[in-house]
Amino acid sequence: MIHMFKNNGYNIVLDVNSGCVHVVDDIAYDAIAAYEKEPDNVKAEIMDMYAELDEKDADELINDIEALKEAGQLFSDDIYEEYIDDISDRQTVVKALCLHIAHDCNLSCRYCFAGKGEYNGESALMSSQVGKKAIDFLIKSSGNRHNLEVDFFGGEPLMNFDVVKEIVAYGRSLEEKCNKKFRFTLTTNGVLLDDDVLEFANREMSNLVLSIDGRKELHDYMRPSRNGKGSYDIILPKFIKAAEKRNQTDYYVRGTFTHFNTDFDKDVLHLADLGFKQISVEPVVADPSCDYAITEEDIEKICDSYDRLAKEMLKRNAKGCGFNFFHFMIDLSGGPCVAKRLSGCGSGTEYLAVTPWGDLYPCHQFVGNEKFIIGNLDDGITRNDICNEFKKCNVYSKEKCKSCFAKFFCSGGCAANAYNFNGSINETYDVGCMLERKRVECALMLQAAGNDY
Repeated sequence: MIHMFKNNGYNIVLDVNSGCVHVVDDIAYDAIAAYEKEPDNVKAEIMDMYAELDEKDADELINDIEALKEAGQLFSDDIYEEYIDDISDRQTVVKALCLHIAHDCNLSCRYCFAGKGEYNGESALMSSQVGKKAIDFLIKSSGNRHNLEVDFFGGEPLMNFDVVKEIVAYGRSLEEKCNKKFRFTLTTNGVLLDDDVLEFANREMSNLVLSIDGRKELHDYMRPSRNGKGSYDIILPKFIKAAEKRNQTDYYVRGTFTHFNTDFDKDVLHLADLGFKQISVEPVVADPSCDYAITEEDIEKICDSYDRLAKEMLKRNAKGCGFNFFHFMIDLSGGPCVAKRLSGCGSGTEYLAVTPWGDLYPCHQFVGNEKFIIGNLDDGITRNDICNEFKKCNVYSKEKCKSCFAKFFCSGGCAANAYNFNGSINETYDVGCMLERKRVECALMLQAAGNDY
């Protein structure tokens, strides 16, 4: 399978199965397209299209295509599907937990999938006892794995900051004894971020996720406080300080765009102009009945925004004032391991979410749907049937993924989105898929253009 597209003056050919990317001229581009359609008729077709092309050059071009094919870099075979069962049945261990440290929030974001932080239930704060049990569970469930990850999530985790500190201290106290190393991450809306929190985060948190949507008017509309007032002016100076204190690394500002700002590239650039170097602005996922939900009618405008953003990033990179945009970051030299490329984030198997009272879910986006409780910290995992379903969810279990050129980049997409829109984790969220394909094309163009500098 190959995918061919033109973007910003580049003719790009992706060999899907090998991951090889070829940047070619117009003649080669059309020759590859002709070869895919009818290999035996390429020479005649390409010479009809390009009168200046003589037979010798045509033969050399075809020989180059066939050499790439022979080398497994073009029209390569799918070597993964035949042993997907082996990958799905591989032994896995839990290596990451998302601790719902607070089912409560001091903002009232309009698009919050967590129901204003309470996950459609009652507000609750995780106790230090539950948090320590979670650390014990992770150590016990991680086998021989040395590096472990713990994300402090909410609601708003800083509403329970003293417990965050206790859990971190407990984890650190066990590292040497248990031959483990914890990588802690904190996600915050910034309202309670102060110098003490920042000092602690800079000492203990491997990553800091700072929630801000971009332009002030959009952020304040979508992320108001409980009294309806905007939060932009409260959090912005704190986030700028946090980014600078972390030397513009090991953090990212994370925003959400909606139907109201399909021109979200302006929000990304707004954040970049404020000095942020690590930026993620992602599409909202919402029921179509919500006025802010992204619909298929928005796709063209959003794709145009991705194109504009990619071109502007090229200009800024050339001037030495570039920044990283999460969705355009693709590693073509190595990238994720095969298992990750085929089955994704590891939700329900390697990555679990823990509620304030100790229930276990496949990931934070399933919390609140009791069908997906897979156990608790006292009894461990009791629903291996659910875990096995997630373990077997991959790009080959999803019919639409099989023929999609982006499948090894998105790994089949988000299981929660698939379930929420289709009732099955083995389906796909179509709007998300359309945007993912565009992001991959822009990312590949940036890679191609980067080689020109």
